[in-house]
Amino acid sequence: MPHIFRVGEITRALKDVVEGQFPFVWVRGQVSNLARPASGHVYFSLKDEESVLSVVWFKGSRLGLPLEGRERYDPLTGEVLEEADPSAWLSEGVEALCAGRLTVYAPRGSYQLVAELVQDMGLGRLHLEFEALKRRLAQLGWFDQERKRPLPRDPVRVALVTSASGAAVKDFLRVGGSRGLGCEVRLHPCLVQGEQAPGQIARALEAAGADGWAEAVALVRGGGSLEDLWAFNTEEVARAVVECPVPVVCGVGHEVDVTIADMAADVRAATPSHAAQLLWSERPVLAQRADEALEALERGFARFLAGRAECLEGLARALSWLSPRSRVERLGERLEDLSTRLARAGQDLTRRGADGLEALARRLDACGPSLGDTRALDALESRLELAAGLHAERAGARLELLTARLEGLDPLGPLARGYALALKADGTALRSVTEASPGDRLDIVARDGRLRTSVLDVEETR
Repeated sequence: MPHIFRVGEITRALKDVVEGQFPFVWVRGQVSNLARPASGHVYFSLKDEESVLSVVWFKGSRLGLPLEGRERYDPLTGEVLEEADPSAWLSEGVEALCAGRLTVYAPRGSYQLVAELVQDMGLGRLHLEFEALKRRLAQLGWFDQERKRPLPRDPVRVALVTSASGAAVKDFLRVGGSRGLGCEVRLHPCLVQGEQAPGQIARALEAAGADGWAEAVALVRGGGSLEDLWAFNTEEVARAVVECPVPVVCGVGHEVDVTIADMAADVRAATPSHAAQLLWSERPVLAQRADEALEALERGFARFLAGRAECLEGLARALSWLSPRSRVERLGERLEDLSTRLARAGQDLTRRGADGLEALARRLDACGPSLGDTRALDALESRLELAAGLHAERAGARLELLTARLEGLDPLGPLARGYALALKADGTALRSVTEASPGDRLDIVARDGRLRTSVLDVEETR
């Protein structure tokens, strides 16, 4: 009967084999998935084109063992170390050379390298390729801000390019569903990782922009290592982003991840959720905008009505000034003014004559009466009375003349003598037959009423 291993038993057996066969090894690869927890240990992965190896660099191995006092030394060379952390240079993408022992981590059943020494070998191949492509595309102007287009405000049709089964599509739709005024999202599924991903992403972008349906395109993907996101660091995807006929917002990875597609896109988002936030406004903000627009509309309409009312009032004043009735009223006012002035002049003349007569009487009284003076005074009194009567007659005659002229200017005066007045449709008087045409409506105003007629024919008197 074959021996049946328990999980822990076979894991310990594998650990003994691995640690026995590889007590100390040197491994070279590119650093990824770097983590520095509060424990002080450093966790990362070494990778190349074929595989990935987990590495742990414990705090005690990294800082060395104390010699005297607080001094520490390098376990490989014996060199006394400074207080600075020797792992500070570690970062994503660098090429590192690690020395240590292989072991099996029992809780996960995976093997890992427990590093005793880690040395910097420079930037890895992927990072070098990334920087080279970045410089070349920048020279082509693909990253220039001048060629980038703004996103439409609160679009109602958005094409989403991402994996149909990833978490990015759920985050994007969840955030988008709580913002804006409602939108239709059309998914263009594609691979976002692997050798076939760049081609599928490029074709999905081309399809999203070719049908003319979408107002904007969202290219999104969740976080990952540099190699996981490498499909978005290819010229094929960058070209598809640049040539897309509608604006593209790219939200790939986490906030610290920056890909070639991010730099080529019209707008870069930190995450897929952030891409949805850039496309659609918060609903309270939209409600506030609507309130502000309504208030502005009401203010504008009030200004419009006030302007129209002022214009109408001006036209009414102009029309009243030009109407025959207003002219008659103005002439009446002038006649009244002239009458008042005439009466005042007569009063002034009479008063001056009376004042002169009183002055003469006082002089006469002072000189004493005589027969000759009495006769002269009577003669002067007769001449004064005659002059006042002639002046009053002349003023009365002038008043009658002005009254007759005023009555002659009244356009409605001849109506009392049997005449009639023809008015056009705009209310003005018809002065010539040339001002009317067959079919025009006329109002015939007589002394006792008004007739509404229509012109049958026009005949001029030669």
